[in-house]
Amino acid sequence: MTRTTTGTDTGTGTGTGPDAGTGRRPAQLRDLYEDPATPVASGPDRSRRQAAILARALGTEPQTVLDVGCGDGSAAATAAETLSRHRMVGVDWSQDALRRASSHLTAVRGELTDPGLPFASGVADAVLFSEVIEHLVDPDAALDELRRVLRPGGHLLLSTPNLAAWYNRGLILAGVQPVFSEVSLRGIHGRPGSQVVGHLRLYTARALRSLLPASGFEVVRITGAPYHDVPRPLRPLDRLACHAPSLASILLVHARRR
Repeated sequence: MTRTTTGTDTGTGTGTGPDAGTGRRPAQLRDLYEDPATPVASGPDRSRRQAAILARALGTEPQTVLDVGCGDGSAAATAAETLSRHRMVGVDWSQDALRRASSHLTAVRGELTDPGLPFASGVADAVLFSEVIEHLVDPDAALDELRRVLRPGGHLLLSTPNLAAWYNRGLILAGVQPVFSEVSLRGIHGRPGSQVVGHLRLYTARALRSLLPASGFEVVRITGAPYHDVPRPLRPLDRLACHAPSLASILLVHARRR
């Protein structure tokens, strides 16, 4: 899973979490995202998939792409192979992530809540938003901010784990906590897996088809991507599920700003 650390990504941004208005951040959540041991990348395959979708949407004229929640910049570096015609700028909240990302691309600190991203309205032609939304306390405010920095007709490439992934449907029927969901920041309880990554919300394709239009975006297409941590014997099934995005492990959403 991608660990992203942009401002609001996990309620650690000002104005969104339980400490909003007090000037305090939830220390445990902040420390989770500043910990170099917390995973920050989902592997090159998914980055290439997203970059290919975006490259087709942007065409050949140079465009400005913001990678919001860039993490350590490795995903942006992979995407840049396909998006070489375009200018990519990374944004993250975590100082540790920014330090590592700076070796791959221009990276700046920014938050999705007050005071917002450090860009003028309408400056971006596209936004990459890779596995950030599941970390947000206030996804509505975050989507509002992404819409602000995008030009009219600008592209949003969003990816997020799928609550309704094919194996999660079976796990829930069996009374098992679904993969990707977390009930604690201190350990794994009731679900497969071994790493805490700070997911606060999970989405289905159906939910995103409703949420994004409500936030001023038109959904162009939803496709699926496999999950790198699926046990090896089950990976052929996971790849097959990508043909039915509502069953896929990861949802890749291409939307446009209205």
